[in-house]
Amino acid sequence: MTTTLPAYDEVVARYEPVIGLETHVELGTNTKMFCGCPTDFGGAPNTRVCPVCLGLPGSLPVANRAAVEATIRIGLALNCSIAQWCRFARKNYYYPDMPKNYQISQYDEPLCVDGYLDVEVNGEPVRISIERVHMEEDTGKTLHVGGATGRIHGATESLVDYNRAGIPLVEIVTKPIPGAGAMAPEVARAYVTELRDVLRSLGVSDVRMEEGSLRCDVNTSLNLPGEQWGTRTETKNVNSLRSVERAVRSEMIRQASVLAAGGRITQETRHFHEDTGETTSGRSKETATDYRYFPEPDLVPIAPDPTWVAELKAALPELPRLHRRRLQQEWGLSDLDMQSILNAGAVELIEATIAAGTTPTAARKWWLGELSRRANETGVELADIGATPAQVAELQGLVDAGKLTDKLARTVLEHVVAGEGSPAKIMADRNLEVVSDTGALTAAVDEAIAANSAIADKVRGGKVAAAGALVGAVMKTTRGQADAKTVRELILERLGVQG
Repeated sequence: MTTTLPAYDEVVARYEPVIGLETHVELGTNTKMFCGCPTDFGGAPNTRVCPVCLGLPGSLPVANRAAVEATIRIGLALNCSIAQWCRFARKNYYYPDMPKNYQISQYDEPLCVDGYLDVEVNGEPVRISIERVHMEEDTGKTLHVGGATGRIHGATESLVDYNRAGIPLVEIVTKPIPGAGAMAPEVARAYVTELRDVLRSLGVSDVRMEEGSLRCDVNTSLNLPGEQWGTRTETKNVNSLRSVERAVRSEMIRQASVLAAGGRITQETRHFHEDTGETTSGRSKETATDYRYFPEPDLVPIAPDPTWVAELKAALPELPRLHRRRLQQEWGLSDLDMQSILNAGAVELIEATIAAGTTPTAARKWWLGELSRRANETGVELADIGATPAQVAELQGLVDAGKLTDKLARTVLEHVVAGEGSPAKIMADRNLEVVSDTGALTAAVDEAIAANSAIADKVRGGKVAAAGALVGAVMKTTRGQADAKTVRELILERLGVQG
């Protein structure tokens, strides 16, 4: 029996959502959190491991100073208080990708607490409160093979790669975010987007969601107005900005359907499916007592020197919101124009395109026009569309040089996105350059005049606007590779008419 899900508008008309986000960030350190193994992405399975990250008897961890520094910088950028004293804890649970059967993390004494991050949603400011920023080690990676879905259900065997086990991980946990209403999915996406930009500006992580260096767990609950918050679910390891938004929306609709049918929401983890946009049940959600936290006996507490923390704060780079405000002034944009760029996720792309040698107007035209349209049609992030800022700047340079018309440039861009190479190479390989040979254009103009004598007579008689039909005929002959302005000038010249 198929259950009819309520429309989203019906959900937000009846229920109030509360969301929360737990974001895991793999730090870009050279070595792991508690040992000297390299952290490079990839590599043959189980080749970047040692007794410490494998949890072998007698091995002892040592905290990575660079990871501690990166965590403090993240906390400062998120307006957190930095603890004068904190320590690690053991988080105990059994799972095959945990070689020690516990994870070294932080529990009741995190390094950074009580911060906030300001974001904008549809031009309105929203402050997201940060509960904590703490350090821990990442787990390994489990590969389920022999099944159709890549999940454990239906698999014939499972393989574990411990290369990732022990990589420095920072978890950034928001406080519950009530009051977002119908905008809850957009608020979630805006927060993760802004957080990613902050982390990238700090240089602490490559924040590549597709590689797992930025992963988001999305907590969602519903309650009737005036009642206490409902039971939350946690959608695990959502790995794109678009999916963060979709996961919140999908889970709100699902929970509303369960509640409307008289059911109860179970506190559990759930999996988000990119293909359907739906979530499915994972496992019941543990509480802190289930993990049997206790202080890590093999690591000394961390007590950051206040002078060191002050130095790190003074050295923070320009953070994204301030950076965008400066760019808006430099580019001469209205608030609405800048918001359009933000909504498209195009700030860095446009900035890089300008740096590659074109104007703000031209960069905006391509990224917010043709490329955004393609990204929307294919359902990919704009940055993953297949064209680089350098290629877009090169394309505009060919237009500025008169070698391509805008129409021809759009054709070239199609082939750039398809991975055929640089705009100049594609233009040459496909013979798309503007016809600039005056002799060839004059011959085409004469041919158009001879074939359309009645229209030519109208132009000679003073109806200059009729020349447009002759321009169209020449453009058809030259396959759109002539410059329309030059063609019009030649037509009027051949007909002895002043433009």
